[in-house]
Amino acid sequence: MGRLLFAVFMIVPLIEIALFVVIGNAIGLWPTLTGVVVTAVVGSLVLRLQGAAVFAEIRQTMGRGMLPARAIADAMMIGVAGALLLTPGYFTDVAGALLLVPAIRSAIYAFLRSRIRVVGAPPGAGGPHPGGARPGPNTIDLDDEEWRPR
Repeated sequence: MGRLLFAVFMIVPLIEIALFVVIGNAIGLWPTLTGVVVTAVVGSLVLRLQGAAVFAEIRQTMGRGMLPARAIADAMMIGVAGALLLTPGYFTDVAGALLLVPAIRSAIYAFLRSRIRVVGAPPGAGGPHPGGARPGPNTIDLDDEEWRPR
């Protein structure tokens, strides 16, 4: 995993520099820089709209008493897309824009879902002392009748 991250942090800036040089030679300095600023602004607007829609979906799903796993995954991918769009560069802009496409997010979600297995806790493990562990010396353990909401 460390080698993969190292490779990503080395390769992505090199790709960005190469794209800046190629695009700058093709259209000039100022249009190249303007393109980076415009994609950041447009990306932040799209991020705001899609993010608001996803958070509304999370609220609705939780209101029905269901776990919004898909909506949470979408929210995380949209957050990554926003970070990529706000990062200066054309390669990261393309990657961020792709993450904003719902069909691509669905494909990524399906891929991750096939690789990840969520295991629930056994019945009774969610009690006051999961797994039989006792609270530490700095823990205040209240019974239901000793606790009151603010």
